[in-house]
Amino acid sequence: MLVHGTCVELFGLGVLLRGPSGCGKSDLALRSIDDGARLVADDQVVLTEEAGRIQAAAATRIAGRIEVRGVGIVEVATIKAAPVVLIVNLVAPADVARMPKPSECRLAETTLPTIALAPFEASVAAKVRLAVLFEKRNSRTDCATAAKPTSNL
Repeated sequence: MLVHGTCVELFGLGVLLRGPSGCGKSDLALRSIDDGARLVADDQVVLTEEAGRIQAAAATRIAGRIEVRGVGIVEVATIKAAPVVLIVNLVAPADVARMPKPSECRLAETTLPTIALAPFEASVAAKVRLAVLFEKRNSRTDCATAAKPTSNL
């Protein structure tokens, strides 16, 4: 299935960033990449279910590219695919709960943890990284085969 969103890989695990057009998905991805993440896909993410996991990849025609507002479409280092372990819905700051209850989203036959974050907060890339580490540590996903990092459904 093809979804509107952006996906980055951290610690061998994919994070699907969702929200309306112009909400900051590419901007957050760019800041995450600057902090060591790798781009999987920007704007259009191809999701497939394999062995009970959701795999994310880029649509062929836009693979390896990210939209950088004020600069244009640029090529960046990418990873071909990543198992998605977390969905981040990008929302207005007022819509981010201070102490959120666990939330999930079902994609195909797989249920994934979901969090809501404000995309332009200075700490948002760190929050995404901590959320991925939380998922990895709490074994909500099988991370044994995950690669090591290099630096509306």
